[in-house]
Amino acid sequence: MEDNKYPIGKFEYGKSYTSDDNKKYISIIENFPNELKTVVSQFTPSLLEKSYREGGWSASQIIHHIADSHLNAYIRVKLTLTEDKPVIKPYNQDLWSNLADVKSTPVEVSLALIEKIHLRWVNLLKTLTEKDLERTYIHPEYNREFKLSELLALYAWHGKHHYGHLQIILMNK
Repeated sequence: MEDNKYPIGKFEYGKSYTSDDNKKYISIIENFPNELKTVVSQFTPSLLEKSYREGGWSASQIIHHIADSHLNAYIRVKLTLTEDKPVIKPYNQDLWSNLADVKSTPVEVSLALIEKIHLRWVNLLKTLTEKDLERTYIHPEYNREFKLSELLALYAWHGKHHYGHLQIILMNK
């Protein structure tokens, strides 16, 4: 069950990242929308309602969550670049995943949103210097500062994490 919850393992917080790591994570973030679109193209409408584990989100909820989460990440990057150690606004992803828009919006809308947000996000990320990537924001739920370099690693992981969930659903159809 834990394998299904974390198909690529849990994210490890608090690590240091090199310039090569940062470039690799930006590349992963850049390529993610196409990889996601490819895997989602294999889903039927009924399969979109299946979950990767008991009590887990459906494929549809996962796709909409990725759009919500990556929108928030993009905004966090912009806040961090334009403010001194901003305190970001957390959100309850479980409550968001059950709102009416998630239930009534076709996944193609979120796929298009992910594609366009990633285009803007990656265009910004590719301009960042090593000094920029040292800038920090404060996450009140963790009560600690996060460097932008850690955000890159986290969201590269995040995409692969949920891609893994979608793969589990496909394998168990």
